[in-house]
Amino acid sequence: MATGIIYNVQRYSIHDGPGIRTTVFLKGCPLDCWWCHNPESQKPGQEIIFWEERCLRCGDCAGTCKKGAVVFRNNMPVILTENCDLCGSCSSKCPSGAQEMVGRKVSAAELMKEIEKDTIFFDESGGGVTFSGGEPLMQPDFLDELLKRCKEKQINTAVDTSGYASWETVNRISENADLFLYDIKLMDNIRHKKYTGVDNDIIINNLKLLARKHNNIVIRVPVVPGINDSSDDMLAIGEFVLTLGIKSLNILPYHNTGMDKYRRLHLEYKIPETKPPSQERMGEIKDRLGSLGLNIKIGG
Repeated sequence: MATGIIYNVQRYSIHDGPGIRTTVFLKGCPLDCWWCHNPESQKPGQEIIFWEERCLRCGDCAGTCKKGAVVFRNNMPVILTENCDLCGSCSSKCPSGAQEMVGRKVSAAELMKEIEKDTIFFDESGGGVTFSGGEPLMQPDFLDELLKRCKEKQINTAVDTSGYASWETVNRISENADLFLYDIKLMDNIRHKKYTGVDNDIIINNLKLLARKHNNIVIRVPVVPGINDSSDDMLAIGEFVLTLGIKSLNILPYHNTGMDKYRRLHLEYKIPETKPPSQERMGEIKDRLGSLGLNIKIGG
């Protein structure tokens, strides 16, 4: 039986496909997007995030760690990553949840029990389950089994993906996925690699192949001011999507609500001065892309 690592199950979601949905976030992502608002999703394994404002300075985390990986400096716990084996003793002992383990190992059967609790909402709203991340295609065996189990239960499925995986993986997953929410960040390969850490050849080629065999694909484009929000960038994406026969495109306004997580994970946030695009700018982009004949939605 396939097992995987997830870091969140979000219920009553209305932005990850049709109807009311349960979104399952799988851990691990091959991209390193400068604007990522879920940095805890990037590493494939478990990790610990520290919430300073919750900390009681009680010392329980240090006292329970058998590896000596938690020490106090300036009256605050600090994890020595070179000593930490991610056993989870500090997070399980922490009375306030200041030390939080991100990521939990589950079997497909265990996760399906959680998903099936929401079938009444799926049935009433035309919803289902969305597998997101991170990048869900990084756990293909786990994802494939979940999709097959959902199909057996007649639960609608969506896969939210960057498309950065082998075609063999994408093709395999497409056999049982009802909907793809497929991200495109930039058409320019050089800038794509600069801002995401990978080039876009695999992403573009996979989308071309996928569009030939799957008839339910929605393109999602994050709109990040100063990176990909120019008219030329947006038109390049829109015109490419049209060549594939895809009509649905969602534009997602950048937000910086995940910025504080970077500090807690000891990571650098590369665009701290970037502000979300205005409603007026999002409206302009929607109108311009819509004039190409695309069905444009802001958000979703």
